[in-house]
Amino acid sequence: MPTAYLSDRGVVRVSGAEARDWLNNLVTCDVAGVKPGLGRLGALLTPQGKILVDFLLTESADGDFLIDAPRALIADFFKRLTMYRLRAKIAIDDLSGSHGVIAAWGESHVDDGVRFADPRAAELGLRVIAERATAEAHPDAQSYHAHRIALGIPEGGKDFAYGDAFPHEADMDQLGGVDFKKGCYVGQEVVSRMQHRGSGGRTRIVPVIYEGGFAPTEGVEAKAGDKVIGATGSQANGRGLAKLRLDRVEDALKAGETLSAGGVPFTLAKPAWATFAFPGEPAT
Repeated sequence: MPTAYLSDRGVVRVSGAEARDWLNNLVTCDVAGVKPGLGRLGALLTPQGKILVDFLLTESADGDFLIDAPRALIADFFKRLTMYRLRAKIAIDDLSGSHGVIAAWGESHVDDGVRFADPRAAELGLRVIAERATAEAHPDAQSYHAHRIALGIPEGGKDFAYGDAFPHEADMDQLGGVDFKKGCYVGQEVVSRMQHRGSGGRTRIVPVIYEGGFAPTEGVEAKAGDKVIGATGSQANGRGLAKLRLDRVEDALKAGETLSAGGVPFTLAKPAWATFAFPGEPAT
């Protein structure tokens, strides 16, 4: 029964009478529909539409909003949230010292803590925000990352650089991380323009399978013949994720060119959740 303590995740709590509306006007996801047991993938963007921090968000039984975010970014994230607070009737607390995050999937379950279904893919199972002692009792995250990679789910800092990637490039539009129907949020104008013009999906993170089961490290140039088409991301068990220019991949496949990274050939594997035009598939 696989569970994993995600030691690289931190927790921020936003509470107060105006917390829901305040968050909904700030981040990419639909906070209005969040409730206990139900989470959302979301992000805080720059005004230019690039991801500053991505996160999973849920509501506790007490009506507080709990944000599961990269721990390395928590201090800056907390500072930015505080800057945007202005006169809103909310409180923002960093719980990273007292709480941790657990992933549980398959037939596993965790009884303690605030539990919610991982909103990105049903196969990812549950996320649990629990007291740190409870979280630390679970195994490390190696098995979780292998599972995540097999499902084609990107992770910031490994598969895309913060401050340098748009939500479409991180597949957030595919994984429910951007609400295109709600009102304004920071960076909304740029992201909406990319969506409506169809320009947001030129570069995407996609799953790849490496020949021979050997995968290069993160950040290695991916090539079609001699032309650079992107870079590798996280990898496990001969599979990985890569951020690629899909139009260049399509051209390479039509030309019969080999895709490789660090000299290791790879093929693309379409994830079950993808609805965008995938290289190598007939146009519809």
